[in-house]
Amino acid sequence: MRRWKKVSLGIVGIIIIAVGIGVGWSAKKIGPIGSGFVARYICSSTFISDRDPATVYEEDLKPVNPLAAFVSYTIDRKEKSVVGSMYGLSSLKAFYREGCGCSLVIDTTEKEMRAQKLVPPGFTENRPQRPEDLPWPAGSKATDASQVEGIDMARLAKAMDAAFAEPGPDNLRKTRAVVVVHDGKLVAERYAPGFHKDMPILGWSMSKSVTNALVGILVKEGKLDIMQQAPVQEWQQTDDPRREITIDQLLRMSSGLAFEEVYEPLADATDMFYDSYEFAAFAAAKPLDAEPDTQWYYSSGTANIVARIVRQTVKEEYEYYYQFIYEKLFDRIGMYSAIFEPDSSGTFVGSSYAHATPRDWARFGQLYLQDGVWEGERILPEGWVSYTTTPTPGAPKGEYGAHFWLNAGNPDNPEDRRWPGSPRDEYEATGFQEQKVIIIPSKDLVLVRFGATSDRSAWDTDEFIQNVLAAFSS
Repeated sequence: MRRWKKVSLGIVGIIIIAVGIGVGWSAKKIGPIGSGFVARYICSSTFISDRDPATVYEEDLKPVNPLAAFVSYTIDRKEKSVVGSMYGLSSLKAFYREGCGCSLVIDTTEKEMRAQKLVPPGFTENRPQRPEDLPWPAGSKATDASQVEGIDMARLAKAMDAAFAEPGPDNLRKTRAVVVVHDGKLVAERYAPGFHKDMPILGWSMSKSVTNALVGILVKEGKLDIMQQAPVQEWQQTDDPRREITIDQLLRMSSGLAFEEVYEPLADATDMFYDSYEFAAFAAAKPLDAEPDTQWYYSSGTANIVARIVRQTVKEEYEYYYQFIYEKLFDRIGMYSAIFEPDSSGTFVGSSYAHATPRDWARFGQLYLQDGVWEGERILPEGWVSYTTTPTPGAPKGEYGAHFWLNAGNPDNPEDRRWPGSPRDEYEATGFQEQKVIIIPSKDLVLVRFGATSDRSAWDTDEFIQNVLAAFSS
């Protein structure tokens, strides 16, 4: 009996130790997905969008991340920071900086991050002001659509109603903003309670399309050649097959790099976003899963490699490299509300963290609708939009170009496409929970939609486009 007792106690001890190790390991690996997600999102929503954090927690976080329910958060409004904590086992801090928003502090210190040269001193004091008396896009005035020929106002109102209507109590769209631009005029917009035209909203993966624009600008300036090998420091060994990957292949998600675009514990995407100091380095460390240009696979990791390439390309010219982002893109087309948030290393998160008002997102769409030209000046190089909207060969339905989603269709069956009821030339920037900047050149339309749609079946992009198109005679 005494021997069995000793053995039993030993087994219990081993179990206790194993559980303790397991809890510690889980807290380290899984905890940040909850605490980091809450801290960063609450920080951005509070200090960029000026939303009520309690509402954000209940309506935006808990429905999409089960771990959020176990995370408490503390806001320091004086220093503009948020700490998310999961039962004290895992805590992460996010803090806000003018001009570049919120970042998590991972594998570094807040002091070191604040010393990063991202946005020049005095940035906020020198921001451009938009004229209130000029029509959009130069100013803030919307167009009276009833005075525009060719618009069926009743059908347009019906389309807006449908975009905000809820299919049922258990299947919610939660549409928050819709903007309709036709022939360069802002002809309709609507906002859910708590949202308005001057509120910057996170675009999630629409950020990839903004990254496309920044690369295009560098191509126009002769500073990048997307068909050449990507300048990625981790791939420079002569026997490294990743050396052959081009920027073009990264933009088209055809690099062949292994990356798991899955948002759950222990997956690449969550490890990158909530447990990595430098997102690009995390992605660049991945091996090849296929020969470059033989396989298409959507990857936020490759978008962040592209973002670091942009940063490294411009930092020789700009002491504060965010000047490039603002001067060459955001301010040039009037996206004065736009903010691109960086990771802990200071590189803007090209895959996911761009914010702007719906009207400013519409300006971004209008830039592409106008073939990269703004007020008579070419912002993107000639042919860039055509390149961007050319389907990458590996996408089975012709559904992806260069950091934009397309509606081109299967090459062998054009009717087999992502949105079969919509024009084939429709393309869009798309983000998590059905954020959209929809561009339809043949109809001279830009449509913007924001929402918190947790269930994809609640939102039908094809139906939305068709409802809006019904209001226009041409």
